[in-house]
Amino acid sequence: MAVIDSLKPFHAGLPRLSPLERGEDEGEGFEPTGSKATLTLPFSLPKGEATQHRPDRAKVSTTSETPEQHENEFPGCDGIITNQPGIALGVYVADCCAVYIVDPKTPAIGLVHSGRKGTELGVVTNAIKQMIDRFGSDPATMTVQLSPCIRPPHYEIDFAAEIVRQCRAFGVKEIADSGVCTACDLRRYYSYRAEKGKTGRMLALLGLNPTVTN
Repeated sequence: MAVIDSLKPFHAGLPRLSPLERGEDEGEGFEPTGSKATLTLPFSLPKGEATQHRPDRAKVSTTSETPEQHENEFPGCDGIITNQPGIALGVYVADCCAVYIVDPKTPAIGLVHSGRKGTELGVVTNAIKQMIDRFGSDPATMTVQLSPCIRPPHYEIDFAAEIVRQCRAFGVKEIADSGVCTACDLRRYYSYRAEKGKTGRMLALLGLNPTVTN
């Protein structure tokens, strides 16, 4: 499990889940075959999940309701953005990249599932644009973090590098890439391609700490 916690009051994590039964398409629904891993945060958060990834769209949902009002799932979406504290955004990944977007000034956050197709469609910059339009965020003050994902030579496309390029072109100055390939370390990460679809998922989490204010 990797935990990112360098930007107070933001908390993020990438815990590995127990194996999940998936269809042939990475975006198909799944059922857990064992107990889920847990991530301990310094505060309790309700959860919002982006599920049912579709390869032909780059849709991002916004949750601006209070934790008591917000939805738990956003079918057909590749990402979620919010400016509300006390809500944990979550996306499942195996070889695709979980992209954490943090605007510390507003504050606001975004969490995006971006693989080859999503990157081609610009799903990460779509999320950034929505944060600008909805929350008044400024790309120049944002931080973007890329999770472990599949990379060359285990995959023919370096979509992580393309995500970084797109973010820079959009005006994001602070970008951090883990540089880790999921297919290189199957003891630590799940890889849909390396394990031929019979694998689990990592759950990327990102939340605004409701007990800390800027």
